[in-house]
Amino acid sequence: MSIPNSLTVLRILLTPLFIVLLFSESPFLKQVALLVYIVAALTDWYDGRVARRYGYVSRWGKFLDPLADKILSAAALFSFVFLRLVDAWMVWIIVSRDALITSLRSYAEWKNEPIVTSKTAQAKTFGEFTIIYYILIVYVASQIGFIEYRMDNLFTTLLDKRVLFGMMLLVTISSIGTAVMYLFDNRKFLRELYGRYFGAAGSG
Repeated sequence: MSIPNSLTVLRILLTPLFIVLLFSESPFLKQVALLVYIVAALTDWYDGRVARRYGYVSRWGKFLDPLADKILSAAALFSFVFLRLVDAWMVWIIVSRDALITSLRSYAEWKNEPIVTSKTAQAKTFGEFTIIYYILIVYVASQIGFIEYRMDNLFTTLLDKRVLFGMMLLVTISSIGTAVMYLFDNRKFLRELYGRYFGAAGSG
């Protein structure tokens, strides 16, 4: 297995470790969870850099890399739901959109017709990860006793339900918008998939 693919697999393996640490009772282990998440995210940047520099680009890597990203981000978002920081319905929309578009992109890669990521989709992804880091950093910091004692009012404001709702709503709306754009621009793949699966079922 190439170095980039190994790093991608490592990112997937770090995801359950991140979840276990984040839900531990120990503030220290929650800090480790934040560190694990950052390390996992850095593997995405590094494996892409190595792949481009040394030519380790493979069809398997093109499929696995975005999948690993979505697994990591979905784990963080659902963790926030269980921590009662964000609303589940918005997370389900974001994660479902990511799963749908990742599947579509994987099919396009398999057809050797890769889908170019649009600027709006890049902005959506940037916003999603910005919110994840924001919530994760503020939440972990709020669990550290001596920091929480001195900055309790600040954490109450930063993690206010209305603040988080507004931030998540922007990502949710952009998720829906970019999904519609992707599906419309790549409707030929949808027709192919419909014919491949539903057409075959009908003929059977």
